[in-house]
Order: sequence, then C-alpha cells, then structure tokens
Amino acid sequence: MSDLIQGSDRGRRIAFVQSCWHKDLVDQSRTTFIAEIAQLGIPESQIDFFEVTGAFEIPLHAKRLAETGSYDAIVAAGLVVDGGIYRHEFVADAVIGGLMRVQLDTGVPVISAVLTPHHFHEHETHRAFFFGHLETKGVEAARACAHTIDALERLPSSSFEPSK
Repeated sequence: MSDLIQGSDRGRRIAFVQSCWHKDLVDQSRTTFIAEIAQLGIPESQIDFFEVTGAFEIPLHAKRLAETGSYDAIVAAGLVVDGGIYRHEFVADAVIGGLMRVQLDTGVPVISAVLTPHHFHEHETHRAFFFGHLETKGVEAARACAHTIDALERLPSSSFEPSK
C-alpha cells in the first residue's frame, strides 16, 4: 500500500480531530494513524491535531476545519460508550450522521475512527479489548484516508460548489 499516495510532495494536509473522553484509549488510534499514514507517504508534519471534549463535539469542529479549504481530509477519532442509558444511541447517531453530513456538504472527505460500542464497561477486559481495537482503527483510518484522497484526485474535476 505504500504506493497509494501519489504526488504526496504537494503538501497535503490532514486534520485529525479526537475526543478526550477515554483519551488514553482514543490516543491509540492517533498513534497508529500517524505511523501508518507516514508509511503511505504523508509525514506527521502534514497533520494538524485537534482535541475536543467528547465525540458529540467532533462534527462541528470537522465542519469548521473543512470550510477553511486547508485540508485534503479530516479524520475523526473517539469512543461513544454505552453507559446503559438510551442516550448512547442518540449520541452515536448524531456523531456518525454529522460526520457524513460534513463531507457531503463540504466535499472534504471525513474518515471516521469513532467507535460506538453497545457494550463497554470500565473493567480491564473491555479496556484492553478497545485499546487494541482503537490501534487497529487508527491503521484502518490511515489507509482509508490515503485511499480516499488518491481516489478523489483521480476523479474528473467538477464545478462542485460546497454548500454553506
């Protein structure tokens, strides 16, 4: 996959937005994203990092970043845990739907590494599982990001005018 990024010398910029709830777990996706995207031709110096309080705040932050026109892609990372109340589903739907809306409204791809598990408990077994799962999601997000940037660059240009 290392040849996926074509012409990476043009100074691509990626925004990486992550939530701080369960930061020790979510940081794993950031760490593996950085390592994998570097292997694909985009060094860490071309990534801007942003932290928000929780996953619910990610879509607005992503939209503002996309509207700057400075980024080839935005990556979102977070963990929406099910604390045993119905609110989890509303937050998960709002975050994932919001991220999709950002990319469709702005034309800037948004890659999601936001996990919305139905079962998460603060015990070592679950923490270890999601620690590893978020590491995997970071790698997958890097590959999806690189592939999406490359695929979009290969499309014929259009007269797309992002909505505001």
